[in-house]
Amino acid sequence: MFTLAALSAFAAGAHAQSSVTLFGIADAAVRQVKNGSAGSQKQLASGSNATSRWGLRGVEDLGGGLKAGFHLESQINFDTGTADANKFWGRRATVSLMGNFGEVRMGRDYTPTAYNTFADEFGIVGVGSRGIFSYGAGSNLGSTATTVLRADNTVGYFLPSMGGLYGHLQMAAGEGVNGNKYVGGRLGYETGPINVGFAYGKTETGTTTPDFKNYNIQFNYKFGFATLHTLYDVKEWNPRKSKDLSIGATVPVGPGALKVGYTRADRSGGPAGSGFSDADDSTRVGIGYVYDLSKRTAMYTTYGQVSNKGAARSSVLYTSPAGMLGGEKSSGLEFGVRHNF
Repeated sequence: MFTLAALSAFAAGAHAQSSVTLFGIADAAVRQVKNGSAGSQKQLASGSNATSRWGLRGVEDLGGGLKAGFHLESQINFDTGTADANKFWGRRATVSLMGNFGEVRMGRDYTPTAYNTFADEFGIVGVGSRGIFSYGAGSNLGSTATTVLRADNTVGYFLPSMGGLYGHLQMAAGEGVNGNKYVGGRLGYETGPINVGFAYGKTETGTTTPDFKNYNIQFNYKFGFATLHTLYDVKEWNPRKSKDLSIGATVPVGPGALKVGYTRADRSGGPAGSGFSDADDSTRVGIGYVYDLSKRTAMYTTYGQVSNKGAARSSVLYTSPAGMLGGEKSSGLEFGVRHNF
């Protein structure tokens, strides 16, 4: 009896010192996309309000203010039942040491420039988001850079809580893979209604090609009735360059929120018809409403439109249906349900 009681007490103590959590998001939407003269297509989409995912995360208290943790996260495609075809834990796979000094994190993680964009009104998914410019096809300007959103083989450091100041430094080993070697950082300040942050990243794309560079500045302000979202994002792969200016707002309405957003995408440096020339600018507008059924579940509807100014098919909301011509518009309307678990 004593042995059993001792083991029970030991188990209870061990459980109190560590924990593992299963978490995720289930999100699916009925969507219709029209890509210019290519026609329209009805779709069942996964992750239009928030990317559908599941994962495991855990933390262990090592004593003396030191903790160890891990985070594993995988995308789920609810329309087909598949996961990421290339990386099972493709969203994030990290292990950390945390303490009064901050956090040292290693593994596959978001880059500092990507972290600076998550406080957008729509995030980076759905027909209304600016993600079509920031993380869609060609967002690396045709370079070999694989680090626009996430990077492999990273070692990162996050500042501890310092009265509103936050920061993140990150390096990624190339390990012989062209476009993987990365260095970047982020520094910002959040207090009261204000959140402002600057981020910069550089990726080697080969011994005879220029580095791919990405830098941005985010400024959000919470008014009494709404939140203003702004982001200026620049990507360079000499001589190609993209400059995206986004502005949006989130306005609480009833048990949910109304969201509106606008982006102007300015392209330059590429040959005519490439999608990266001076004539290949685009604009995006989005409007949507998220209705909270509970703290975990919401229904939403979103409308988005991309207008191409030049002769190239530089930007579309989604690649299907293909065959859209330059200078045409791409639009989408969706209705969906999101459940957090």
